[in-house]
Amino acid sequence: MATIRRNIINSQQARDQYIRGITLLKREFIGPTTAQFGIPGPALRVSTYDLFVVWHHFAMYTYTPRTQMDRNAAHRGPAFLPWHRFMLILLERHLQRVLNDQNFGLPYWDWAADGDLPLNQQLGSPVWANNCLGGQGTPVTTGPFAFNAADANSWRVRIVEVSTGRLNSVDRGLNRQLARPELGLPPPSLPTKAEAAAAVNLNTFDAADWSTTSSGFRNRLEGWQPRQPYSGLHNRVHVWVGGDMGPASSPNDPVFYLNHCNVDRLWEAWLNSNGRTYLPDQTAPTALRHHRIDDQLYSLLAPARTPRQMLDVSTIYTYDTLVP
Repeated sequence: MATIRRNIINSQQARDQYIRGITLLKREFIGPTTAQFGIPGPALRVSTYDLFVVWHHFAMYTYTPRTQMDRNAAHRGPAFLPWHRFMLILLERHLQRVLNDQNFGLPYWDWAADGDLPLNQQLGSPVWANNCLGGQGTPVTTGPFAFNAADANSWRVRIVEVSTGRLNSVDRGLNRQLARPELGLPPPSLPTKAEAAAAVNLNTFDAADWSTTSSGFRNRLEGWQPRQPYSGLHNRVHVWVGGDMGPASSPNDPVFYLNHCNVDRLWEAWLNSNGRTYLPDQTAPTALRHHRIDDQLYSLLAPARTPRQMLDVSTIYTYDTLVP
C-alpha cells in the first residue's frame, strides 16, 4: 500500500514521527569515519543521516559535462526532479526502518502558503516552532535540532562544504538564518501560491540547452527562471532559510527534505496534468549523462534508478493534496 505524505503543519503525527526518525538516523553509526571518505578535519563517525549530506555534495560536484561547471548530476538540469525524488524515497525507507512503521510518509512544508503571508508571519510560521523544526540561530538553540555543547546527543553538524568547495569535518550546531543569508541580498519573501501555480501551469517539462537558461517547468520550479533579483521557488527557499541550507551540504538542515518534498509534490501535480512525460530522451548528447530518460541517476547509497523509473511512484507514495 502506498504511504501518504502530509503537510507537516497540519499533521502532528507526521511531524512527531519525522523528528523522531531523523534523530534516530542522526544517531545511527554504521562504521565509516570522515577520514575514510578523505574528508579533512577531525576524524568523526559518519551517521546514516550524514551519508545523505555526502551524497548530495558529491552529486553537486559531478558536472555534466565535466568541462562545464553549470549543470551537475542532480541540479541545473532535467534530472533535478527525478534525482531528488530518488533521494527522498531512499530517506523515507530508512525512516520507515528506524521507526518500524512501513506506513510512514515524509511530510512536506507548503512554503507557498507561508509565502502568501506578511514577512513577520512567515518568520513566525508553525514550522519554526519548538515542536517542529525550531527557530534560527548560529547555532540553533530551540526545538528538537537545538545544539547543546554539554549534550553529546544534541544535534551536531559533522560534515560541511567550505569555501573551496570541499567537505570538511566539524563538530558544531546547526546554523539557520531566516531571511538573512550570508551571501547576497535576502529574498523579501518565500515563494507564493500564485508563483507555484504559474510553474505547474507550464506545459513543457524542459528544453535545450537543458541548463539554468532553459525554458519550461523544471527550470521554473528549480528556481533559475525567470531571472529576478531573487531566485524563484526551490532556490529561493534555500536562500531564505540561509545558514546550512546555503551550501552543497544543505541536507544538514532537516528542513531540506521538507522543502524538496514540497517540490516533489508540485512535480507530481504537473505530471498529473501533463502525463508521465520527461525530456530529454536517449537521443540527446552523451554529455547529458545522468539527465537523459534512461540514464542512471547518480547514486552513492543504493542501486541506481533512472528518470523513467521515477515518473510513476503511485505504488510507493501519494500526497494528501496536490493543490499548489
